[in-house]
Amino acid sequence: MANLASLLATVPMLIGGPYGPVLHVTQQIGHSAGGRPIMATESGAPQAPTRVLVVGCIHGNECAGIAVVRRLRQMRPPRTMDLWLVPTLNPDGRAADRRQNGHGVDLNRNFSAGWAANGVPGSTYYSGPRPFSEPETRAARRLIERVRPTLSVWYHQHLRLVWAWGGSTAAARRYAHLVGLRLFLSPNPGGTASRWQNRHFPSDVSFAVELPAGPMSAAAVTRHEAAILALLR
Repeated sequence: MANLASLLATVPMLIGGPYGPVLHVTQQIGHSAGGRPIMATESGAPQAPTRVLVVGCIHGNECAGIAVVRRLRQMRPPRTMDLWLVPTLNPDGRAADRRQNGHGVDLNRNFSAGWAANGVPGSTYYSGPRPFSEPETRAARRLIERVRPTLSVWYHQHLRLVWAWGGSTAAARRYAHLVGLRLFLSPNPGGTASRWQNRHFPSDVSFAVELPAGPMSAAAVTRHEAAILALLR
């Protein structure tokens, strides 16, 4: 029975919807520096014009956002949008409870937009030897270029704010209001995922949500889940 459950978890659940088949399926989108799988769940209608990416953890010691991803995965697959849910882009960092990946790189300084050499392996903001040097950021790039999410939310800790700039400001402002966090308007640091998305896909929305320290309460998870869905209405 355990083997059957594992097999069924990889099989799409197909139902009908206004944009064609609706599915809920988990797949591997890449691997970490240490060889751990990076998993993503697609839930919803692949042909829908609204596509959403939610990443619960990119810094391995800032993983409270995984709870929001889990809650979204438990929803009935939406019929009018396509959700891509990544619990963690940094499984090595999460396993070691450290910010960086298995190569000592801050993944959120390893994207190409505004990238600059910074730090040494293991230092807080070590950007890696070159843009997209890490298998984790390359996996994210492949997924984003393939899916072209109209909305991306990247969870961090512990600043208690929503960080956005440019064309992502309006959506981030509404999100911040809905969850009770301060809106911080400033260009994202060089090498960050949101800066790369905002530069290369200016018609799409991408921003970072800095959660408070510690695990999220059930009520907080509900607020953040509701805020994401509210942006899509």
